Amino acid sequence: MAMSQEHVTAGTPMGATPVDGGATFRVWAPRAREVYVALGDTRAYRPRPEDLLVRGPTPDHWAGFAPGVTDGTYYRFYVVGAGGDADLKRDPWARELEPGVPLVDCDCVVRDRTAHPWHDDGWRPPRFPDLAVYQLHVGVFSARDENGRDIRRGRVAKLLDAVDRVEYLADLGVTAVQPLPLVEFHGEWSLGYNGTDLFSPETDYSVPPQELDPYVARVNRLLAQRGRAPVRREHLLGQVGQLKTFVDLCHVYGLAVLVDVVHNHAGGDLDRHSLDHLDMPPDPGLHNSLYFSDRGWAGGKVFAFDRPEVRSFLIGNALMFLEEYHVDGLRFDEVTVIDDNGGWSFCQDLTSTLRFVRPSAALIAEYWGRHRWLAVQPPPGGMGFDIGYADGLRDGVRGVLAQAAGGVTAPVDLGPVRRGLQRPWGTHSAWQAYHCLENHDLVLDADGDHRHPRIARLAGGGDARSWFARSRARAATGLLLTAPGVPMLFMGQEFLEDKLWSDDPHRDDLKIWWDGLEGADRHMADFHRCTRDLLHLRRRHPALRAEPVVVHPLDDAARVLAFQRWVPGVGRDVVVVVSLREWTSYGDFALGFPRPGRWHEVFNSDHYDHWPNPEVRGNGGAVVADGPPLHGMPASARITVPANSALVFATDLGD
Repeated sequence: MAMSQEHVTAGTPMGATPVDGGATFRVWAPRAREVYVALGDTRAYRPRPEDLLVRGPTPDHWAGFAPGVTDGTYYRFYVVGAGGDADLKRDPWARELEPGVPLVDCDCVVRDRTAHPWHDDGWRPPRFPDLAVYQLHVGVFSARDENGRDIRRGRVAKLLDAVDRVEYLADLGVTAVQPLPLVEFHGEWSLGYNGTDLFSPETDYSVPPQELDPYVARVNRLLAQRGRAPVRREHLLGQVGQLKTFVDLCHVYGLAVLVDVVHNHAGGDLDRHSLDHLDMPPDPGLHNSLYFSDRGWAGGKVFAFDRPEVRSFLIGNALMFLEEYHVDGLRFDEVTVIDDNGGWSFCQDLTSTLRFVRPSAALIAEYWGRHRWLAVQPPPGGMGFDIGYADGLRDGVRGVLAQAAGGVTAPVDLGPVRRGLQRPWGTHSAWQAYHCLENHDLVLDADGDHRHPRIARLAGGGDARSWFARSRARAATGLLLTAPGVPMLFMGQEFLEDKLWSDDPHRDDLKIWWDGLEGADRHMADFHRCTRDLLHLRRRHPALRAEPVVVHPLDDAARVLAFQRWVPGVGRDVVVVVSLREWTSYGDFALGFPRPGRWHEVFNSDHYDHWPNPEVRGNGGAVVADGPPLHGMPASARITVPANSALVFATDLGD
């Protein structure tokens, strides 16, 4: 007798879903002859008639109800192919995998998708223009024991380790965190872009039960500080509970969470129990995989975007993060690969569905196609993402830093920076441009295109702790955080980390150096203060999150760039001045201002060298624009411009 069809309808969710008295199971396996649900420890499973799923509720699906199944039950599908071959398969929609077992032999875990005790009632994510993003890799980001000692040596850091830095990130002033991909991949460590089980959090990022108690205490300390109820140990058992706790605590501390998802391909290590050839086709060597096309990318397999069930699988994956994990947006990896492999209409279906379900969710596309703007234009002309990667400002700033490192007489071309400040062609809003100076690809310790120096080393011409490196890096950070668009910082960038990075937990020489920030390197602490003040300045002055920008027509020979920003219909103007000169102009640099009167000097990067800089060069907190029209503006002032600096003048002191 086959499995019961109680609770099974056309709307039964895919995968394993707890319901009253048990759980439903549903899987897509159109070429299978039979599909069974193996419950418990499945490694010695033999098919039984009562475990047999029934074909339906559509002809290509199999479904059934198993009484007595509860949260935490192990399971796999046992699939018999048309040719009689049979094997155990992990559920492609499995919410969690058995920890501590090699992926090739692990079971799936039934999880109640509504059981977590959330504390984020009333949470509202930031508006898109208010985003300031911090990118991190969970596996190497941070891990400390109860005494504050770094315990990352030879050990993959965990999601609950990253929780220890939530207070730090909230204080820094970013409004969102963007972890690299968090789903299951083969091996102990990875960048995360070779995922194999897209619905299951990475098991190596979770704390095992025997090590959990100190983490429960840390989580509850953070909750208590914000007046929230404690969690119990059972709420943190397993990958799902720990990832939800990370998101929950970010929200409690005012941080949005943007999850990096890879919908262009799956990892190259797709074992025989994975979704690859799930329904046991007679000849798997004929490129007739159920979920994948015959094309490859980055060592993995490209999804078959023309198949409705594959599209539903990927859209369902995105919806899971938004609905079950409460995340505030998604960063979609290499949308160019999706487009190049027939996924244009898939992207339109994806963005339309997500926008209907969660209009506030930020949908960020890494799209490097010839016509970049098509990623952020609405259908039918575009793909419908909200925000798209931009490289104009990044390449411009990195270019002028490299030029300035050539010395006082080296020519510096500010033209690319000017163009990078402008709203990208074809976008309707400035915030649709996603800007960074560093990211996981650029500063990765790898061969080929990825190996670029971090800003501190680039700015110093190789000497990352010289005054030139420190001052130019402050100027570059000032540009990033006052420019139109959504800025993104890569972990360690905020405190002058100069080393490349690696996802390998055994590479201690490439981990960000928290000890430097926490007292071992004065320059790191000073730079952190500079970045923090810039981020808070961005939050206090709405002009720095508004649309308009006008770049002053200055001569490149001056090595000075200036631009004006304001709130349409309100004003509250700011004027930003960035210098890459190696000398200070003492009160003799003429600069146009958009109105006469007093202008507050609300930021001066020269303050942050050996904070507080006893020899700071600046304008004493304010200038008076009482000079003649200049640079197309009705007033001007003669100002002091410190060497290698960023200045911000504003009509008010901010909110």
